[in-house]
Amino acid sequence: MSTAKHRSSKKHSRSGRWSLQDAKARLSEVVRAAQLAGPQRVTLHGKDAAVVVGAEEFDRLQRPVSGRDIVRALSTGPLGDVEFERLTIKSKVRDVEL
Repeated sequence: MSTAKHRSSKKHSRSGRWSLQDAKARLSEVVRAAQLAGPQRVTLHGKDAAVVVGAEEFDRLQRPVSGRDIVRALSTGPLGDVEFERLTIKSKVRDVEL
């Protein structure tokens, strides 16, 4: 491998952006980078074409969002220390015939 191409590939791995040709030639490195450093973009003719993500990240993205996820996101935000009063409304449930 030429020195120029080797430098180019190393630069791509740090930035998370790979040309399709480099990604094909160094697939194991792309996958390892996706697992360790996060999503890796693959470009085709200089434009983003695909993103390689680790399996754990993909599974997390596929999981439905729950109320706990929303609470976690809000509590880690800039207003996470703001306290508010929770109102709980208890009403009787009635049977409805359909």
